Amino acid sequence: MSSRSNTLIIGSRGSKLALWQSNWVRDQLIKQYPETSVEIKIIKTTGDKILDVSLSKLGGRGVFTKEIEEAMTAGEIDLAVHSLKDLPTELPEGLHISAITKREDVRDALLTRNGESSIKELPQGAAVGTSSLRRQAQLRSLRPDLRLLDLRGNVDTRLKKLQEGQYDAIILAAAGLKRLGFAERISALLALDEMLPAIGQGALGIETRIDDERINSHTQFLNHLPTRYETIAERALLRALGGGCQVPIAANAISDGDALSIRALVASLDGTQVVKKEISGEASKAEDLGKSIADNLLKSGANKILEEVYSAGQAVRDEAIN
Repeated sequence: MSSRSNTLIIGSRGSKLALWQSNWVRDQLIKQYPETSVEIKIIKTTGDKILDVSLSKLGGRGVFTKEIEEAMTAGEIDLAVHSLKDLPTELPEGLHISAITKREDVRDALLTRNGESSIKELPQGAAVGTSSLRRQAQLRSLRPDLRLLDLRGNVDTRLKKLQEGQYDAIILAAAGLKRLGFAERISALLALDEMLPAIGQGALGIETRIDDERINSHTQFLNHLPTRYETIAERALLRALGGGCQVPIAANAISDGDALSIRALVASLDGTQVVKKEISGEASKAEDLGKSIADNLLKSGANKILEEVYSAGQAVRDEAIN
């Protein structure tokens, strides 16, 4: 347990979006506990340091969280604020997600240079920027003619690259754009039938030490139960499939009272094979629903697709290392 009885230290990445998220949590904590001082400590992660290599070559899992989690285990910070989609489903021993905040918009956003308002309207062979294998696979399924190019950097950098003409269009999470005040830059919000989002997209995960009773009790008010049910189901699906944030697996769960529905897909890297499933049940059984839809996907051919994806990914990473 932390010895700083009247102080909480939040570990955060240094990007504008990460700091917006951490400052938002900081503000909520101060409102709830006005007698407590809340500080933010910026920690640079592997994903922040290496910007000239695609995320798929880096390996994906934990590249935006490892150094922050190490600081928490060492007692240097009390909690961490993550975009939940960046947080691996398997956490280091002694750490857990103590709270999941209410979701922002879960959808992906299309931003275009010449005013197109849909993926269909993009010209033949248009250059589209995204480093997400999930987005790339779905785009290739929709428009195999598009040229898909890696896109790294913070939101400002990505918007600048689009404006400079390095891309005809880029795809980013709507949640981050809205949080940073860039909603007016969005050309189209992509329908879930067109582009399923990443696991946990739009939600923030508050990571803490399991045995730190003070911090865990302080963060409970941030929990949004419907979002928690939704993301528990999505993360259970991802865990059952053995995937990370850089695997073409997508899902969206929707909580409606006591009911929960979830739809998901697994796609091949070239977009020629896409397996989709839907399932619904009781929200209180979110974990089981996530496992069930994963099992349905695997039985319908997703196992073969994932074997090929993991083999290709390992070959790419081996090449990058060598």
